[in-house]
Amino acid sequence: MTSTNSPAVNLAKPASATSGRVSGESSMWFFIIGDLFIFGAYFVSYMYYRGQDQQLFLEGQQHLDQWIGVVNTLVLLTSSLFVALAAEGARNGNRKTALRMLTIACALGVLFPVLKMIEWLPKLDAGLTPGESLFFMYYYLMTGLHLVHVILGLIILGFVFRELKTAKHPNIGFVETGAVYWHMVDLLWLLLFALFYLMR
Repeated sequence: MTSTNSPAVNLAKPASATSGRVSGESSMWFFIIGDLFIFGAYFVSYMYYRGQDQQLFLEGQQHLDQWIGVVNTLVLLTSSLFVALAAEGARNGNRKTALRMLTIACALGVLFPVLKMIEWLPKLDAGLTPGESLFFMYYYLMTGLHLVHVILGLIILGFVFRELKTAKHPNIGFVETGAVYWHMVDLLWLLLFALFYLMR
């Protein structure tokens, strides 16, 4: 009887060990929660001043290129999908697949700042600077802060790529931590896109 029961016990251990585990390291989650609080304060402030002068904010929104906003949203969502696939490949021990998925994710991630510059430069040339109105002050401040997060995310993904490429036994926790940060960047953009491009 004891010999037939022991395999079931052994199989249950890995399942219970992984099912309750949160992806990524606790330090990254602490950083992300702090980041979300900061952006949350900006969101609340933006909504307050928008409520004070809706016409000013609506007029500012007319100058935004909604198509570039849509493309940037699709770029980040697709990039996030490939980051998730890379993390899954790493967990399954498929290093080659993980590297391929991460390469595609990074290529899409690089496209985001390029599109953001294409969107920003004509506006700045036309005099739509942060000092033009309260709307553009928030627009450049919040999307600019997000762009810094995108660039930092790409640097983190670069370190994840090196870990997968060179480490004999890649640190899966580090891979997941990079993925969690990139998903946070994606989430922030979805909120910004809704706030600046869609809300009327």
